[in-house]
Amino acid sequence: MKSIKELYRIGTGPSSSHTMGPRKAAEIFLERHPEAAAFQVTLYGSLAATGKGHMTNIAITEALQPSAPVEIIWEPKIFLPFHPNGMKFVSLDSEGRATDQWTVFSVGGGALAEENDGDTSINTPEVYAMNSMTEILQWCERTGKSYWEYVKECEDEDVWDYLQEVWKAMKESVRRGFEAEGVLPGPLNLRRKASAYYIRASGYKSSLQSRGLVFSYALAVSEENASGGVIVTAPTCGSCGVMPAVLYHLAKSREFSDTRILHALATAGLVGNIVKTNASISGAEAGCQAEVGVACSMASAAANQLFGGSPAQIEYAAEMGLEHHLGMTCDPVCGLVQIPCIERNAYAAARALDANLYSSFTDGMHRVSFDKVVEVMKETGNDLRHFTRRRVRGGIG
Repeated sequence: MKSIKELYRIGTGPSSSHTMGPRKAAEIFLERHPEAAAFQVTLYGSLAATGKGHMTNIAITEALQPSAPVEIIWEPKIFLPFHPNGMKFVSLDSEGRATDQWTVFSVGGGALAEENDGDTSINTPEVYAMNSMTEILQWCERTGKSYWEYVKECEDEDVWDYLQEVWKAMKESVRRGFEAEGVLPGPLNLRRKASAYYIRASGYKSSLQSRGLVFSYALAVSEENASGGVIVTAPTCGSCGVMPAVLYHLAKSREFSDTRILHALATAGLVGNIVKTNASISGAEAGCQAEVGVACSMASAAANQLFGGSPAQIEYAAEMGLEHHLGMTCDPVCGLVQIPCIERNAYAAARALDANLYSSFTDGMHRVSFDKVVEVMKETGNDLRHFTRRRVRGGIG
């Protein structure tokens, strides 16, 4: 598996695969061809179907336009075999002749991939020897260590500085979401709700107040994402509200130290990495189960880590967080990361706390492993692609 730094990406929304990925690809292609007189970019499949709603064209144009004119071609009915989020960059000389072309795929969470995996500019090294939760759980039981300590053994020392930046960005996205009011961009005229939820939650007694606050935190971050604000992919832009909501709430209500929060982020990053490696975190490829479902799984594991769960209990919490989102399709209204995406983030944050609580009452022993659920999620994602093609075209990963 690759570094968790590639799972947690700090950037602008509203979509990691439709905005962050294409922007990065455009920047890479520009570095290769600064001499180009013009660029032509063809968007295929899901990128073309919902690209305007996700500001894909704006992200690409902002990266290339300062250097040369850009023509964007939309091909929503053409799905390249490797992945639904395909794009082809072509550089042109002053006479309009093509000098080079590059086909690349935005595979979720802001990550890029080539069909032949031969491009060293986008393929980074593997840093984890073990790729399954079962292997890592057995390592934990054998060594007496926890998941975050496995992260510590595999990553460079600067991973903790990076996670500190991630945590800072998450907290800032919550706070900015509270301060902003008005209507989200796009034709839905959807009003921001985070500040209202936060105010209403303060009027309830502790049990209901806790749930209302978690809702408000998730709404705040998701609304920031929908507005093109700075957020952290956890694991994607479309699911970026779940992890910050859970961690922000527990940090405030239980006064957990930053060190413990960083350990929880490391544990959650490992969970997301396992899914990314063995299945997918792309909504276009595997539905919303791969985005909000995985985010819920990560947050469930993080919460259980914070409350001192054993490796087995943490694995169980992560398993429940993902299992109960199996089959969830990615079907955004008007191709925007707003309805039902924002609401799903809020609900998944609350469900993550429930998964943590349920697991805490057990000894961590259960029949269906996390790895098995990931396997089923991948199979379900393949079914979604074959039988609900219309919904997959709306993927927001």
